[in-house]
Amino acid sequence: MTKVNKMLERALSIRRPPHAVESVGAAEDDGGDETGDVSKTRKHMSIAVRVTNYLTRTGYFWPIIVIGLVIVIVSSVIIHSRDLVCISASSSDHISRLRFFGFDALESDFGSLGVPWCRSKHGKTVEWTYKDLLKGLEEFVPIYEMRPIKNNMHGMGFDHSFGLWFITQWLKPELMIESGAFKGHSTWVLRQAMPDTPIVSLSPRHPEKYLKKGPAYVDENCTYFTGKDFVDFGSMDWGKVLRKHGITDRSHVLVFFDDHQNELKRLKQALKAGFKHLVFEDNYDTGTGDHYSLRQICDQFYIRGGGHSCFKDSDEARIRYRRRKFWEKAVDVEELCGPGEAWWGVRGQMRDDFNHSNKAISYAEHFTNSRFLESVLDVYWELPPVAGPSLTHQTRYDPARTSAPIVEDGRYRLFQRLGLSRFDTSVFNGYTQMVYLQVSRPET
Repeated sequence: MTKVNKMLERALSIRRPPHAVESVGAAEDDGGDETGDVSKTRKHMSIAVRVTNYLTRTGYFWPIIVIGLVIVIVSSVIIHSRDLVCISASSSDHISRLRFFGFDALESDFGSLGVPWCRSKHGKTVEWTYKDLLKGLEEFVPIYEMRPIKNNMHGMGFDHSFGLWFITQWLKPELMIESGAFKGHSTWVLRQAMPDTPIVSLSPRHPEKYLKKGPAYVDENCTYFTGKDFVDFGSMDWGKVLRKHGITDRSHVLVFFDDHQNELKRLKQALKAGFKHLVFEDNYDTGTGDHYSLRQICDQFYIRGGGHSCFKDSDEARIRYRRRKFWEKAVDVEELCGPGEAWWGVRGQMRDDFNHSNKAISYAEHFTNSRFLESVLDVYWELPPVAGPSLTHQTRYDPARTSAPIVEDGRYRLFQRLGLSRFDTSVFNGYTQMVYLQVSRPET
């Protein structure tokens, strides 16, 4: 090859696409027929041009292009949707893989930040199963649709309403006590579970007072200690109340707390009164809430899923910072940790009395509280979310701090079959780890 030809080849190679240069180079190295390769390329190009000209003349060119684009778009949407609701097949580790709103960096891994589970004395658990919960959901949905208070803002949403109804119906108590009634929605839920069982309701304000501003519920078979007759749960003469209702066995009583008081205080008061079955509605996660909760007490280093790091460069700090942008009740390290890196309670405080009392406590006190709780605890069961966030579109609680939902992300057909898709998404935003306890006095 002459010097001129080499220069020409070098100039042409600059203008060729990389794969063309490689093809020609390979033909020269292997002693192949360069002319034959070029002729094949020209032949293929000629066929493509003929097909294009034919489609253009007959008017089919642009319809085919449009159809091709539609296929590409539909395929992209399907793939994206699969990513949105795809979950892991394993349910034993309670981890759900969700690409939420298309953000690859935001995975809603249930329990990825740890879910502290209070340890019972003898390892007992609840009698009901996953199948029982599903069956209960199917029964409760039409009941909930008939609720008198459609907008229960600042009160219970669907998740906790179902939890209270399900637990009450399962236990079948002879007397139901509620501390904190608000507009009467929880009273109505208790009544749906047990139509003929008496209710005792303690609340500073009578639910009928809310009737002036909108719907409320007042029960005919309920004894109200409200308004000027209000008596706090810890000051009530329960012996007198139980005798009036003919209750001789206090294990047949269910107590429901929705009063935003220190749950350790309420637990001790219930134990003193001899009650065994308790439900706490607002079992706030560590770093959140307006009172000291059982969930916070159980959040200990020695418990699986418990304990926290206040180091700003820790993995937990990075995860929390990212999740804080997407979940309203998620807290980052700055919000979680107080002076001296105190993370127990809310920034190291034992909150009480609707956030009016913010007593700072040491970790030693916090640890002692957890040991006491374990000494009286027979059963501890947190209500899981009814359904995953891609189904309910909830944006408040962080799924990384809850157990797996009853209806996991990706199971839209089940979600729809149960009738859950009929509700406004706002009813799923009130989840705060409601918990059922069975307790007894410490063993000597």
